[in-house]
Amino acid sequence: AGIGKCVALDMARRNARTILACRSPERGQAAVQEIRAATGNPNVELQLLDTSSLASVRRFAQAVLRQEKRLDVLVNNAGVTGLPFAITQEGLEQTFTTNYLGPFLLTNLLLG
Repeated sequence: AGIGKCVALDMARRNARTILACRSPERGQAAVQEIRAATGNPNVELQLLDTSSLASVRRFAQAVLRQEKRLDVLVNNAGVTGLPFAITQEGLEQTFTTNYLGPFLLTNLLLG
Protein backbone atom coordinates (compact mmCIF):
# COMPACT_ATOMS: atom_id res chain seq x y z
CA ALA A 1 0.00 0.00 0.00
CA GLY A 2 1.03 3.62 -0.12
CA ILE A 3 4.39 4.75 -1.46
CA GLY A 4 5.71 1.21 -1.98
CA LYS A 5 2.77 0.24 -4.14
CA CYS A 6 3.06 3.47 -6.15
CA VAL A 7 6.76 2.84 -6.77
CA ALA A 8 6.09 -0.76 -7.81
CA LEU A 9 3.33 0.40 -10.15
CA ASP A 10 5.64 2.95 -11.75
CA MET A 11 8.42 0.38 -12.20
CA ALA A 12 6.01 -2.11 -13.75
CA ARG A 13 4.69 0.60 -16.11
CA ARG A 14 8.29 0.99 -17.29
CA ASN A 15 8.20 -2.74 -18.12
CA ALA A 16 10.65 -3.59 -15.33
CA ARG A 17 10.67 -6.97 -13.69
CA THR A 18 9.23 -5.98 -10.33
CA ILE A 19 9.39 -7.94 -7.08
CA LEU A 20 7.03 -6.86 -4.31
CA ALA A 21 8.50 -7.75 -0.93
CA CYS A 22 5.56 -7.98 1.45
CA ARG A 23 4.79 -9.34 4.91
CA SER A 24 1.21 -10.32 4.09
CA PRO A 25 0.72 -12.94 1.38
CA GLU A 26 -2.91 -11.89 0.88
CA ARG A 27 -2.28 -8.16 0.58
CA GLY A 28 0.86 -8.73 -1.46
CA GLN A 29 -0.85 -11.01 -3.97
CA ALA A 30 -3.74 -8.54 -4.29
CA ALA A 31 -1.21 -5.78 -5.08
CA VAL A 32 0.55 -8.00 -7.63
CA GLN A 33 -2.73 -8.71 -9.43
CA GLU A 34 -3.72 -5.05 -9.37
CA ILE A 35 -0.36 -3.91 -10.75
CA ARG A 36 -0.35 -6.58 -13.47
CA ALA A 37 -3.85 -5.57 -14.53
CA ALA A 38 -3.06 -1.84 -14.51
CA THR A 39 0.19 -2.15 -16.44
CA GLY A 40 -0.15 -5.25 -18.59
CA ASN A 41 3.24 -6.31 -17.23
CA PRO A 42 3.14 -10.03 -16.33
CA ASN A 43 6.63 -9.78 -14.84
CA VAL A 44 5.45 -8.64 -11.39
CA GLU A 45 5.83 -11.10 -8.55
CA LEU A 46 5.52 -11.43 -4.81
CA GLN A 47 8.22 -12.53 -2.38
CA LEU A 48 7.49 -12.64 1.33
CA LEU A 49 9.64 -10.44 3.54
CA ASP A 50 9.32 -9.25 7.12
CA THR A 51 12.09 -6.76 7.88
CA SER A 52 11.48 -7.18 11.61
CA SER A 53 12.92 -10.69 11.26
CA LEU A 54 16.57 -10.96 10.26
CA ALA A 55 15.94 -14.61 9.36
CA SER A 56 13.22 -13.48 6.93
CA VAL A 57 15.60 -10.89 5.47
CA ARG A 58 18.25 -13.56 4.92
CA ARG A 59 15.74 -15.95 3.28
CA PHE A 60 14.50 -13.20 0.98
CA ALA A 61 18.01 -12.12 -0.03
CA GLN A 62 19.05 -15.72 -0.73
CA ALA A 63 15.97 -16.26 -2.92
CA VAL A 64 16.57 -13.05 -4.89
CA LEU A 65 20.26 -13.82 -5.39
CA ARG A 66 19.41 -17.36 -6.50
CA GLN A 67 16.58 -16.38 -8.87
CA GLU A 68 17.72 -13.09 -10.38
CA LYS A 69 20.61 -12.47 -12.74
CA ARG A 70 20.91 -8.89 -11.53
CA LEU A 71 19.21 -6.29 -9.38
CA ASP A 72 19.16 -2.75 -10.73
CA VAL A 73 17.02 -0.93 -8.16
CA LEU A 74 16.25 -1.62 -4.51
CA VAL A 75 13.65 0.50 -2.75
CA ASN A 76 13.74 0.09 1.02
CA ASN A 77 10.29 1.34 1.92
CA ALA A 78 9.20 -0.80 4.87
CA GLY A 79 8.62 1.02 8.10
CA VAL A 80 6.49 1.23 11.21
CA THR A 81 5.81 3.87 13.79
CA GLY A 82 3.84 4.14 17.00
CA LEU A 83 4.05 0.48 17.92
CA PRO A 84 4.24 -0.45 21.58
CA PHE A 85 7.66 -1.56 22.76
CA ALA A 86 8.26 -5.16 21.69
CA ILE A 87 11.20 -7.52 21.33
CA THR A 88 11.55 -9.73 18.26
CA GLN A 89 12.25 -13.46 18.46
CA GLU A 90 15.88 -12.56 17.79
CA GLY A 91 16.00 -10.36 20.90
CA LEU A 92 15.96 -7.00 19.11
CA GLU A 93 13.62 -4.04 19.56
CA GLN A 94 10.92 -4.43 16.90
CA THR A 95 10.62 -0.88 15.53
CA PHE A 96 14.39 -0.40 15.27
CA THR A 97 14.76 -3.79 13.56
CA THR A 98 11.90 -3.16 11.12
CA ASN A 99 12.98 0.35 10.16
CA TYR A 100 16.78 0.13 10.27
CA LEU A 101 18.44 -3.20 10.95
CA GLY A 102 16.34 -5.25 8.51
CA PRO A 103 16.73 -2.87 5.55
CA PHE A 104 20.44 -2.35 6.34
CA LEU A 105 21.03 -6.12 6.35
CA LEU A 106 19.00 -6.60 3.18
CA THR A 107 20.93 -3.93 1.31
CA ASN A 108 24.26 -5.40 2.38
CA LEU A 109 23.26 -8.95 1.48
CA LEU A 110 22.17 -7.86 -2.00
CA LEU A 111 25.19 -5.68 -2.79
CA GLY A 112 27.32 -8.55 -4.09
